[in-house]
Amino acid sequence: MSEPHSPSQPGALQDFLWRIEAFGFDLFTAMVRAMPVDWASAAGGGLLKLLGPLSGAHKTARRNIALAFPDMPEADRRRLLKAQWESVGRTFAEFPIMDRIALADDRIELINGERLGQIAGQNEPVVFVSGHLANWEVMPAAIVKAGVDCYMTYRAANNPYVDKRIKESRARYGIQLFAPKGSDGARDMLLALKDGQSVALMNDQKFNGGVAAPFFGHEARTAEGPSRLAIRFGTVLQPMSVQRTRGARFRVTVYDPIEPPHTEDRTADIEACVRAINTFMEDRIRERPEEWFWVHKRWPNEVYAGLGV
Repeated sequence: MSEPHSPSQPGALQDFLWRIEAFGFDLFTAMVRAMPVDWASAAGGGLLKLLGPLSGAHKTARRNIALAFPDMPEADRRRLLKAQWESVGRTFAEFPIMDRIALADDRIELINGERLGQIAGQNEPVVFVSGHLANWEVMPAAIVKAGVDCYMTYRAANNPYVDKRIKESRARYGIQLFAPKGSDGARDMLLALKDGQSVALMNDQKFNGGVAAPFFGHEARTAEGPSRLAIRFGTVLQPMSVQRTRGARFRVTVYDPIEPPHTEDRTADIEACVRAINTFMEDRIRERPEEWFWVHKRWPNEVYAGLGV
């Protein structure tokens, strides 16, 4: 199979740099896949637990935790900061071996799997919603393993060679339908839902221009896309979560669906759905705060401006 080329036809230098980066990606993948699953996960967690605090993202994580848990004692905040770096490190190290995790019989516990079976057997699609919890790659793996025909959204890597490798890695554990974020992805998702396929989206990161809805007591811009899709196609929002139980073992929980309101005020209906999703995500994060992706700048600048950290 020939290597991909960027539609913008990059120059020779950019193409060379992309290939060097892809080589580094291949080297990392080879090193991780040479290790047993639990060793690789632990190594990634230990490494980022050491190096994460030296990065600029550490300040973002510290400020996010201060916003979410203003009454948390400082010692507990420091412990949470260390623990969340370990979680991120484990997740990154587990990506090259997700096929071994997803296809194993004893690494993913599924709670309320009957609901996924029901979705797989019905003719009408749903809109899956979740967030960056524990190893978030486990959720789409569980959906596909349950037999649900589902489009998965992702943010395409800037490097087309690395992006190709990411798709190939996901294909090893059954994920072969992708809807890149952006206008092309939106069109793909609309077509998928029209064809009776479900779609899955992460809905816990900042979205400029999104709906302003409460999140840990602060207004946060949140993507309304999942809510718009569910209302437009007369279906439900289907929330799911992932928790790490021990090492590279996980618990996936399928929750009761969120039924969107259908009033004459479409804007109010969308806002109600967004608020429901934010509440769901906040509840899951409070259950396992160390397993959320705290290094993302979730709130608007004006919210951070009031912090002294």
